[in-house]
Amino acid sequence: MGDACKFALHAVDGRWFSVFASFLIMAGAGATYLFGTYSKDIKATLGYDQTTLNLLGFFKDLGANVGVLSGLLAEVTPTWFVLVVGSAMNFAGYFMIWMSVTQRIAKPAVWQMCLYICIGANSQNFANTGALVTCVKNFPESRGVMLGMLKGFVGLSGAIFTQFYLAIYGTDSKSLILLIGWLPAALSVIFAYTVRERKPERQPNELKVFYQFLIVSIILALFLMAVNIVEKVVDFSKAAYAGSATVVCVMLFIPLIIAIKEDWIQWNLKHQEGMKPAAEATAEKKLDITPEVKSEISKEQEEKVQKSCFLTICNKPPRGEDYTILQALLSIDMLILFAATFCGLGASLTAVDNLGQIGESLGYPTKTIKSFVSLVSIWNFFGRVFAGFVSESLLVRYKMPRPLMMTFVLLLACVGYLLIAFPFSGSVYVASVITGFSFGAQLPLLFAIISELFGLKYYSTLFNCGQLASPLGSYILNVKVTGLLYDNEAVKELAKKGLDRSAVKELVCIGVQCFRLPFIVLSAVTFFGALISLILVMRTRKFYSSDIYKKFREIHGVK
Repeated sequence: MGDACKFALHAVDGRWFSVFASFLIMAGAGATYLFGTYSKDIKATLGYDQTTLNLLGFFKDLGANVGVLSGLLAEVTPTWFVLVVGSAMNFAGYFMIWMSVTQRIAKPAVWQMCLYICIGANSQNFANTGALVTCVKNFPESRGVMLGMLKGFVGLSGAIFTQFYLAIYGTDSKSLILLIGWLPAALSVIFAYTVRERKPERQPNELKVFYQFLIVSIILALFLMAVNIVEKVVDFSKAAYAGSATVVCVMLFIPLIIAIKEDWIQWNLKHQEGMKPAAEATAEKKLDITPEVKSEISKEQEEKVQKSCFLTICNKPPRGEDYTILQALLSIDMLILFAATFCGLGASLTAVDNLGQIGESLGYPTKTIKSFVSLVSIWNFFGRVFAGFVSESLLVRYKMPRPLMMTFVLLLACVGYLLIAFPFSGSVYVASVITGFSFGAQLPLLFAIISELFGLKYYSTLFNCGQLASPLGSYILNVKVTGLLYDNEAVKELAKKGLDRSAVKELVCIGVQCFRLPFIVLSAVTFFGALISLILVMRTRKFYSSDIYKKFREIHGVK
């Protein structure tokens, strides 16, 4: 019993259990992708037009992508505190939205609804910062794979939540808002203490373990996709939904078995002295660092600390070394990433947010529209794991610059937008798959590129700053372009009937013309983003042709 208790404590405190806990936290951190499912309830209950609804969508995207606060908080507080703060924000924001939509409180002003959804969406940055950044630092040589897996679970969260809410609440989509208020908050609180930085250890089969996680997650994604297809031809009872939700729960906990197995192997190897932690002495021996050299390095580090961060802005280190926050933010590489993200993620967020209204305008029933949302969520997952695993493999084997993968992904997104602009029978299904895949692939690539170019020292802040362009792009493309053009088409339809805007509570546009021009614009903007990303490919080609992970193998003594 004594050994069993010691192993249990070892497992819960281990790196692999931390990975499992992070999977669950991230699986609950994608509530923003469900906006297309419940946005129609907000629009109908509160009497919004499309421009107002898109304004709400912008504040959702603003909250979801402005994670500077969580990044700075992570620099000075432990991970558990970051997760708990995010948990409280998640519950508060979405609970108030649910209270408003179910009319349990007086109708809030538009600015209040914008505030509620911004707070709720911003909470996912705290989950991202707590879980994602910690795992990248625990597995620095597998960062691409790790980012793909973690962001993949975020991509699946929409489909996972859909199964849970149908099993618990039935077809009442208003109750979905309540579910995404309490469930992610509970997950962050439960696993808050287990997600934290550990000392990396020698583990030659590390990549093999990630492939085991990958297989489980792909099976889960395929199951969710199969359920999504069956739902279109068979009317599920609540018991059937409960059964599918149970299967999802079981599959979400299979990674726990893998984590325990790996921790058991490490437990035994440590007792046999076959696997030792990468201690400082081991690193020094490998690098042949003498005490005199170590003293000189420490002295140089102290001098760097004493220098003002403003004085080092122009004196940037080589790519791959640790940049300061200001050095990174004011670099040409970051500005190029900012522009590409503005175009790529801004357009993707716009497409996903309007998916419900796109289906409605083309005459699809509510059940089919929910299928579009689920398809985006599932293929969002495939895009994320593909970008993580494939870009890592191409980088290691062929020295392919990761920004080049970003270029290909943005070009693919253009195809999806054109399928919505010029629809034909079944084209929205294909567009949902392409949009979900390309949207999902962009984030792991962005986060990996930032970690590789600017180092891991201030990664908590830098990766959150890196995605600031997406809400700005979303505001311009969603509110100022798509929303206004949609409303103009809807007003034209009313005018043909001899009515004006005051004659209807909800402004609705029906027909292929509703989203044609907006999505032509999105396609053009995304193509421009692809051209911008090619500039970064040329600038970083030499850097990616080198061994960018060499220093981590030397520091941690991992071969």
